[in-house]
Amino acid sequence: SHSYTSQTGVASSGALKISKVVVVGDLCVGKTSLINRFCKDVFNRDYKATIGVDFEIERFEVAGVPYSLQIWDTAGQEKFKCIASAYYRGAEVIITVFDLADIQTLDHTKQWLEEALRENNPKSSFIFLVGTKKDLSDAECERTEVDAIQVANEMHAEYWSVSAKTGENVTDLFCRVAALAFEKSVLLELEKSDCRATQIGTGNIRMLSLASPSCC
Repeated sequence: SHSYTSQTGVASSGALKISKVVVVGDLCVGKTSLINRFCKDVFNRDYKATIGVDFEIERFEVAGVPYSLQIWDTAGQEKFKCIASAYYRGAEVIITVFDLADIQTLDHTKQWLEEALRENNPKSSFIFLVGTKKDLSDAECERTEVDAIQVANEMHAEYWSVSAKTGENVTDLFCRVAALAFEKSVLLELEKSDCRATQIGTGNIRMLSLASPSCC
């Protein structure tokens, strides 16, 4: 298990690098399933709707440096928006999720992103648009994906399609998130110390959880 207080306390001392990720989107698009597939490698059709917010911490090693993502799972129900929005602030990464089988959820992603960006500087957050339930792919999903790529371009977001059920692209997505967020944190540190940066890109990144579970 993880203690939010102790983890952030370590991060503030500089001993552990940690970045905040918020996952937003409509009810039942698969936000919790996506996070649980990555953090716990499980898939359950019967997840209950998230109430307010929840979070997981996933540990990595990037270029030999211990690094963690604090992944916030936010409620998709309208009545919880005020609660969830309080946790958007300080997000290095915003993951906006929609259901490839339901184009209306794609239409709503712009509003979700707008609400998340109210609490953050658009220039300081990486934005991802993620289509879930890729395993259900059919002609309708493929048409939705064409629209999704256009929406991602408008959002200045990186687009991914994933399946929490099969696990397709899930680990690759979060490793990409970790690599970008880590690189940004290193660049900020280097700017402070007037040093030159070395690009990590897709990077030498290793999930420490492959050896042992690291999420709640």
